[in-house]
Amino acid sequence: MPKVRVSGFAVSLDGFGAGHSQDLENPLGVGGPNLMEWFFPTRTFRAMHNLEGGETGTDDQLAAAGMSGVGAWILGRNMFGPIRGPWPDDQWKGWWGEEPPYHVPTFVLTHHARAPIKMKGGTEFRFVTDGIHAALKQARTAAGERDIRVGGGVSTIRQFLRAGLIDELHLAIRPVLLGAGEPLWTGIDLPALGYEAVQHVAGDRAMHVFLRRV
Repeated sequence: MPKVRVSGFAVSLDGFGAGHSQDLENPLGVGGPNLMEWFFPTRTFRAMHNLEGGETGTDDQLAAAGMSGVGAWILGRNMFGPIRGPWPDDQWKGWWGEEPPYHVPTFVLTHHARAPIKMKGGTEFRFVTDGIHAALKQARTAAGERDIRVGGGVSTIRQFLRAGLIDELHLAIRPVLLGAGEPLWTGIDLPALGYEAVQHVAGDRAMHVFLRRV
C-alpha cells in the first residue's frame, strides 16, 4: 500500500528541525546547514545536483532509499522559498534552479493562490490554498501506487503528525546543538498519536531513527 512518509528529515540533539531567521541567505535558517551535513557528502545528494563522486556508506544508502518510490511530494511554503504574504510576481521558482530534485508533482502549501509551475526534469509545483487534507488528496491522485513524501518544513510535518496522516518517519538525528530555531516535538505526544520507534541505524554522520504509526 502507498504510504505517506517523512524520509531523511534532520533534527538536532536539542530537537530543532531548522535554524532561526530563515531568509534568502539562510535557506535552512542560521545554523541549519549543520543539520544536513549527514546528507551533503553522499553520492545521492551529489547526483541530485549533477555532481560526481560522494560517499556510499549507510547515510547514502538511507538517503537513496528515501528518494525511491515517491510519486508526489508535499512541501510547506517555507521549503519552497523565503517570500511571505501574497506572491509579488512569478519570478521565484524555488531554491533549486531550473531542475529541482523532485521529478514528480510537488504540492506547496500556501495561503496565496498561484498558477502551477512546470520545471525541467518532471517537477511540477502545484500550489494548494485549502490545507493539508486537500494537498494530501491531490497528492494521492498524482502519486497513484507510489508513496507520498512530506518534505517539510517543521510546521508542515507537525500539522501532518497532529492529524495522524503520516505513516512512517525516518529522522536523521545529528550530533549538533542549535540552541534556537524551529522545534519539531514541542507539544507533540507521539505515543498518544499512535507512533512508536521501530528501528535505529548508526550512520557515519547521523543516527537514523524510524518511527511508525501503529
